Order: sequence, then structure tokens, then C-alpha cells
Amino acid sequence: MSATLIDGTAIAAEIRSEVRTSAARLAASTSVIPGLTFLLVGENPASLSYVSMKGKACKEVGFHSTTERYPGTISEEALLERIRANNADDAVHGILVQLPLPSHIREGRILEAVDPRKDVDGFHPINVGRLVLGQEALAPCTPAGIVELLSRSGHDPKGKHVVVVGRSNIVGKPVANMLLQKRTGANAVVTVAHTAATDLASICRSADILIAAIGRARSITRSMVRPGAVVVDVGINRVEDPDSPKGYRLVGDVDFEDVREVAGAITPVPGGVGPMTIAMLMMNTLMAATRIAGLGASRNP
Repeated sequence: MSATLIDGTAIAAEIRSEVRTSAARLAASTSVIPGLTFLLVGENPASLSYVSMKGKACKEVGFHSTTERYPGTISEEALLERIRANNADDAVHGILVQLPLPSHIREGRILEAVDPRKDVDGFHPINVGRLVLGQEALAPCTPAGIVELLSRSGHDPKGKHVVVVGRSNIVGKPVANMLLQKRTGANAVVTVAHTAATDLASICRSADILIAAIGRARSITRSMVRPGAVVVDVGINRVEDPDSPKGYRLVGDVDFEDVREVAGAITPVPGGVGPMTIAMLMMNTLMAATRIAGLGASRNP
């Protein structure tokens, strides 16, 4: 048996197409064009690449976007001032502070300064609290992408045992909370596991749907997966590869070639969860623009 591939690239393209259509309709009826500002501090190559990809996605779906670049020496107060300016700008509907930030800048203070209505990353404590309570919120993009990926690929979590391996504030905790909610596309029985578990393998084997967000290359192996289970790999890890022109290649937290022989369905890396994150950023920005325009669009967490 070889697992069915869940094609995140194709599903993300479908979502971007829907966003583009909705954004054009919004512009035609209200003259509102969704706007997204990226705040980029320093010269981290990965951050530069991520912001570039997000900017291209904005152009594709008909948004306007601005990238504000600052040296790694910028003061915390100066960065806060730029956030305040974007909070007050009616043409800006989404604000994304690209992480990580330099060590002298307190990440929590920066994220809390973003207007929750424009918090398209879904990291503000108000949005986090609303998500946990099952209220309308801007949800973190990667967890929202996982939920959409499962739904659109025909793997309804309702009543299923979902095991989330990883407890980060960016993926593990929010996706567990989203899948717990009593609503369409969720309503699962959720277990959150992590490296402190005395028998992680047996916990993983109990999953109907296994979400790997542990941050360790190929840490989920065949013996940890129940035959027929759906496996969602969130990890993006660089491993040395002398045959690659770059000297490395990207792999997930799941040992893909091993696990695909027992799983019922599996996401690849790259091409699985990754494209969904940017697609959901576009969705969040559209929702933020629609709400700010007073039209009341919602997607409950």
C-alpha cells in the first residue's frame, strides 16, 4: 500500500483563486482593495524569501502590499511607532511582523501592539483567546491551512482521534484548539503530545489523523503510524544532500518514504502544508478588509 498524496499546492491555488474573485467583488462594490504591510527587520535570508513570496501572492490575488525594511539595529520603540502608524492607516487591513526579530526587541510587546483587527498572523492575545473560546477570530495561518487541507481533501476530522505532535504557540496549540471546536471541519477528539511523552510512539499509533509539528527531521517513522492513518507533516527541515546544487534539501518531520507505505494519506514536504500558510494569509487579509469595511465577513475558528 502507498498513501494517497494530499496536494497542498493544488488546494492552495484553489483558495487563492477564491480570494482573488472575492477581492475583485469587494473592490467593485465598495472600492476597498485589501492592503497588507510587511515589517521586515534585519537581513535573515529565510525572512527575505518568505516576505518576497507573500508579496507575490498579494499581487496574484489583487491586493496591494508594502514591505517596510529596517536594519537589525532598529530600536523597539521605533518599530512600535511603525506599527502604530500602520494601525492608523485606513488603507492597511493587515499587518505582518516577520519573525524572528533581533534579540533586543521583545517579540511579545511587538505582536501585542498590532491592532487585533489587522492581526492577519493570528498571534495577538485577543485573537488567540477568541480562537480558544470558539469565537470569531483571525486564526494563525498554518493551523488554519491544516484545517482547510483536511476538509478540502475529504478527511473530515469529526469524531476522529487527532494527535498533534508539538505544542508551539504557532502551530501545535492553535491547531489543537481549532480541531476541538464544535463546528463543521472540526469536532475531533484531540490529543496533544510532545517529546516529554514516555511513550510517544504508542500515542501516535492511536491517531486516525496524525499532525507532526515537532521540528525534528524525519522524527515520525513507520512504526509510529497506524495503518491507514492520515498524516499531516508541518515540518520544514534542512538536511545535507551532496547531490543537491544547494548542498541541502528540505524534509519534513515525517520520514516520508517510510511512512507513505503504511499511511492512508500523507502530505509531502515541500508541497503540502507550506503553500497553505500563504493561501490562508491571503484569506485572513481579505476577511480583515471585509470586516473593517463593515461587511461582517467571518470564518469561525
